Amino acid sequence: MSSHYYFTARVLCTVFALCNVLGCASDLHLQDASTDGNVGQSAAPVTEMITEQLVAQEKAIQVVPSGMNWRDLVQPDPPPYTIGSSDILSITVWDHPELAGAGMAAAAFDTGAAVANTPQQGFSVDHRGSIQFPYAGQVQVAGLTEEAARDLLVRRLAKYIASPNVTLRVQAFRSKRVYVDGEVKNAGVQAINDLPMTLVEALNRAGGLLPTADQSRIWLERGEARYSINLRELVQKGVNPGSLLLAHGDVVRVHSREESKVFVSGEVVAPKALTMHDGRLTLNEALGETGGISPLSGDARQIYVVRKTPQRTRVFQLDARQTGSLAMAESFELQPKDIVFVAATPLANWNRKLSLLFPGALTSAVGVSRP
Repeated sequence: MSSHYYFTARVLCTVFALCNVLGCASDLHLQDASTDGNVGQSAAPVTEMITEQLVAQEKAIQVVPSGMNWRDLVQPDPPPYTIGSSDILSITVWDHPELAGAGMAAAAFDTGAAVANTPQQGFSVDHRGSIQFPYAGQVQVAGLTEEAARDLLVRRLAKYIASPNVTLRVQAFRSKRVYVDGEVKNAGVQAINDLPMTLVEALNRAGGLLPTADQSRIWLERGEARYSINLRELVQKGVNPGSLLLAHGDVVRVHSREESKVFVSGEVVAPKALTMHDGRLTLNEALGETGGISPLSGDARQIYVVRKTPQRTRVFQLDARQTGSLAMAESFELQPKDIVFVAATPLANWNRKLSLLFPGALTSAVGVSRP
């Protein structure tokens, strides 16, 4: 029996000596703010401790939306539709049938249900924004409402017809359109008609949002401007999404929830990629959905969040042993593409490095020491 104990002691002493020489258990922690003065290690970003002050600062930053301010899109009372180039107008002068039918300019209009290039009777607004009408000649109607265009035509015809009674309406809306793309049922072009084209109207015409759509990440591109829209946040603030008015040429993109993932790795029970819940996921929820910190190897002092920003890479650290750390973890909002990493304890790191140097050394030593 004494020889077994002597052999075990010799093995352990040899292992400990080699580990001291090679530094197996040293330098196990990531860099924190206190080690920022190391001149030779400038590549590692400074670690920011997650405190109540930092959580408050991050929330204040998130209040400011990325891109342009969506409040610029709010119009409670949308203006009426204005006529534009390529629109088809239907004009009737009552008691004067000679001004209808024959002599009317025919334009090709594809309704989508009929055969393409099917002739549609009416007056087509040309590229200059005008129409040709008998007696009235060339009439500039672009930019006018139906009522304003009718009044203009009445004044022109009054020189030749006593008290003309004119009916004018837009027969085909073709001058203005928006584009809806992404996680909607029917992506494509949506024509703007006499009904105000709001964000909700455009999404409904596209068949509504798919179950995979992220309601918190809807982008509206208008020329060089880009607006970030969070539908759930608007509703919580009491803002009616139907008051966000679209304009000709706008592009609405609905992003997928799969693009808003958070990656949890390290010493957790079940490392995985998590999908954010309509743009919201806290650090506490991320740890909970992965089973929590591993009780065998996880270091509760070293919970890191790595975030890539356009300016730099930021590293946040939470010490879960501190009082109130769980409340801070619940208040700390994660962002898409964040990486949550739980470091291993020094003992777990030591054991793994030891296993690399001497696979099964400790197991063999323990087995030999048994009677």
